Amino acid sequence: MEFDLVVKNGRIVTASEVLPLGLEIGVKDGKISCLGTSLPTSQNTKIVDAEGAYITPGGIDSHVHLAQANSPTGDGFETGTRSAIAGGTTTIIAFVTQEREQLSLFPMLEDYHAKAKGVSSCDYGFHYILTNPTKEILRNELPIIARKEGITSVKLYMTYDPMKLNDRELLSIMMACRALGMTTMIHAENSDMIALIIDGLEANGNTDPFFHAVARPRIAEDEASYRAISLSELVDAPILIVHMSSETAMTHVRKAQTRLLPVHAETCPHYLYLLSEELKSKPHDHFAGAKHVCSPPLRHYPQDLEALWQGIANGTFTVVSSDHAPSKYDHPDGKKLGFVDGIPRFAKIPNGLPGLETRMALLFSESEACLSPDEARIGLPKFVQLTSTNAAKMYGLADRKGSIAPGYDADIVIWHPGTNGETTITQDMLHHGVDYTPFEGLRVRNWPRYTILRGEVVWNKDEGGVVGKADYGQYLKRGPGQVIVGKTGQKVHGMLENERQYWMH
Repeated sequence: MEFDLVVKNGRIVTASEVLPLGLEIGVKDGKISCLGTSLPTSQNTKIVDAEGAYITPGGIDSHVHLAQANSPTGDGFETGTRSAIAGGTTTIIAFVTQEREQLSLFPMLEDYHAKAKGVSSCDYGFHYILTNPTKEILRNELPIIARKEGITSVKLYMTYDPMKLNDRELLSIMMACRALGMTTMIHAENSDMIALIIDGLEANGNTDPFFHAVARPRIAEDEASYRAISLSELVDAPILIVHMSSETAMTHVRKAQTRLLPVHAETCPHYLYLLSEELKSKPHDHFAGAKHVCSPPLRHYPQDLEALWQGIANGTFTVVSSDHAPSKYDHPDGKKLGFVDGIPRFAKIPNGLPGLETRMALLFSESEACLSPDEARIGLPKFVQLTSTNAAKMYGLADRKGSIAPGYDADIVIWHPGTNGETTITQDMLHHGVDYTPFEGLRVRNWPRYTILRGEVVWNKDEGGVVGKADYGQYLKRGPGQVIVGKTGQKVHGMLENERQYWMH
């Protein structure tokens, strides 16, 4: 066989093991054809020498906001996907948002297809944010969205007035998604707790960006996470609680998992590295803390960070995503919407941080590839699970993405050997369309040297950076997601055996 591409002299990492040095990857027609030694090559075969470095599957960032109407200064698909491949991410899943007044899901879907088509540097899929779950949508449109359009996941909000759903609406959607094999993602914060605190802070004149972290305390996430788990248990629906930042909320998930409930958890790099002190005013810029406004907010104490790292190590977290939700800082329609008549108003600051390009390196830097086993926070197979394989399974891509194995798309990241990839993160080096990074000045111990998407080198750090075409990305129709943690069919405490059959439909 003549291969289009052969990757040689690397240490291949899968979700279960690190393979011996020297195995080669043979690629044909965009797919991994085989793993072996001394693979045949010809003058038409492109050779990539990993020079002893680790090789991991292309990253899948399953929580990315691009081209969203409520973030007009943020990344679109062109800049967002460009930054993805520069950071080793070959697949993203972005959000199509149903506005509250919309009675059909299809017009916005057409709009997002138009925004992404022909300008995406990496492969992409969509989630749906549901804000108006009418009976018509749940009974007639959602099945078409899942089976014909290949959108097999939804995101639901328990906070934010334009988007939040009540418990009955959450339950109805969970049941509909369970019947279709769809993944239900939930933003869990108690909206009424937050509203009460915001009113009090504003009445007392406490409106600087730092008070955003005060307005959304851990207990608001704790209560909502517990409630989301209880709702999902009632209707026997798998869920993923997104961007978790609280140790107590994480403990709720862990307890549910020990009972074999299908409850999954996601966190993000900013909750692993950054604290609420980043929201405080800086000598050069009183409003600079606005750059770090996100929800849930950055937490107060180092032990909060450590608790989440422990959750990664013990398997509580299923995926680590970026929640890339950017707005420009120095723009009147960006973060400075919260600077009103010369007065900072934290409640008006658009939420979200850019992080799509930095996610992979921030996690890899804490792995056994860069640190001794005693110092490392994460093993290499766990890194692959959290950044690629588990997302592929949860979101219906496990037949082609998330692994280095024959038959899979040739989505590959090759890291620098040794310490050659040490990098200090700065805004100047990044490829997103935002004017800052929350990780400015943070040193990572490695950075992707090559990113390969379906057999094509699209990022070569040594020779020009982004070398892929801006229209090479493909839309991904996805199948039903898998339950990775626990299983459905568990009995609810205190209910009769098969009690649900009397009322579920």
